[in-house]
Amino acid sequence: MAAQTIIIPELSQITTAAKAFADSIGDRRVFAFYGSMGAGKTTLIRAICQQLGVQDDVASPTFAIVNEYRSGRLTGLLAPLSTQPIYHFDFYRIRQPQEVFDIGFDEYVCSGNLCLMEWPELIEQYLPSETVPVHITTLPDGTRQVQVG
Repeated sequence: MAAQTIIIPELSQITTAAKAFADSIGDRRVFAFYGSMGAGKTTLIRAICQQLGVQDDVASPTFAIVNEYRSGRLTGLLAPLSTQPIYHFDFYRIRQPQEVFDIGFDEYVCSGNLCLMEWPELIEQYLPSETVPVHITTLPDGTRQVQVG
C-alpha cells in the first residue's frame, strides 16, 4: 500500500484526519506512531478510536503500558473491527527489553487485532515486520503532518 499524507491544519480538523486514517486501515493491524513530545500522538489515536466506535475514555496508557478498548458497531470495510479489541500502547516508560515481554507484547501484536503504539522507537527491535510507521511532524505554523507508511 502506498504511503499516505494527512494534514491537520488545526485541532478542530482532527476528526477529518482520523476518519481518513481509519478509512485507510484496510487489513493492516499494527501501527507505530512516531513524533516528539506534544506532537499529538495520543490526540490522534483518541480521534481514530472514536472513528472506530470506541465509547470508552481513550487516554495514554503511560503507566499501564497498554489499554484495551472495544469498538462499537461499524459497517462497511471497518465492520471486522467492531467485535475485536483495540490495543493502545505507550512505551515511553519502558526501560528494559524484558518489560515488553512481561506484558505479553508478542501475543498482542500477533492477535490480529488493531494495535496502536506510541513511542515505538523504544522497542523498535521487537516490532513485527508488518508494522506500519506513522510519523507525526509539527510544522512551523503548528500544522501537523501525518505520514502513514
